[in-house]
Amino acid sequence: MNKYLVLAMRTPRFDTAVIQPHREFLDELLGRGQLVESGKFTDGTGGAYVIRAENLDAAREIVFADPVHTTGSSELTVYEWEITVSA
Repeated sequence: MNKYLVLAMRTPRFDTAVIQPHREFLDELLGRGQLVESGKFTDGTGGAYVIRAENLDAAREIVFADPVHTTGSSELTVYEWEITVSA
């Protein structure tokens, strides 16, 4: 399994009603052992999370089901992330 960094940047169509479904989506990923960590940016522009997946296509398939993406509230960008130093 590889790790993938997901940047979720809010669009002008962002609706706060999507926050709870997004959190539920992340909870499901956590329960399946796919979510490593997540958090929001303190400036209110969006957030990021790290998932585990077999490959980039699988990672995109997972995250593009996120309600912040499917509603158009945020633009998601997925990067394969090779961590070189970790605490």
